[in-house]
Amino acid sequence: MINYTGVNHLALATGDMDTTVRYWRDLLQMRLVAGLGRPGYRQYFFQVSDRDLVAFFEWPGIRPIEEKEHGRPTTGPFAFDHVSFGVGSEDDLWEIKDRIAAAGFWVSEVIDHGFIHSIYTYDPNGIAIEFSRTIPECDIVKCPVMAEQAETAFGREGTEPQPGKWPPVTAPTPKQDRKVYPGAGSELFHGRKS
Repeated sequence: MINYTGVNHLALATGDMDTTVRYWRDLLQMRLVAGLGRPGYRQYFFQVSDRDLVAFFEWPGIRPIEEKEHGRPTTGPFAFDHVSFGVGSEDDLWEIKDRIAAAGFWVSEVIDHGFIHSIYTYDPNGIAIEFSRTIPECDIVKCPVMAEQAETAFGREGTEPQPGKWPPVTAPTPKQDRKVYPGAGSELFHGRKS
């Protein structure tokens, strides 16, 4: 099985990197760990945890999205509802809630979802954000729970990856043929330009 280590980074977009930095670095206290770009484009990375990052592209003409209530159904083309960041304790959850409220942004009350306690808000780009604290005795990662009343046929197959549902790899790339090409950011560490 593949060994996933977390979400390396979630890439979002902004038309105002300065306001984005103020919110994510200074209000939410996520370290700004990398910045790259050129005229008309930049990308900044904020540290969420020891392994996880959130990144923002800044492009000319990007405007904040219209706020949509977290988890509410919508129609038409759609790809992203909200992102939830885990926090280590109930005190952390309340500290974030108080910081957001003190900064003048809307923030929900603390909501009990049974397995997590959460607050909801929006960043200056209109991006829907949730902060969640796992309830230790209800950890769905350790003890999955499927309680949907109208579960899909594939969902009824269980929580573990199902072998044989996709074609097997019959021609893996040989190690001597594996090439890695320079991309945006490689010049920061390797002196190469993409």
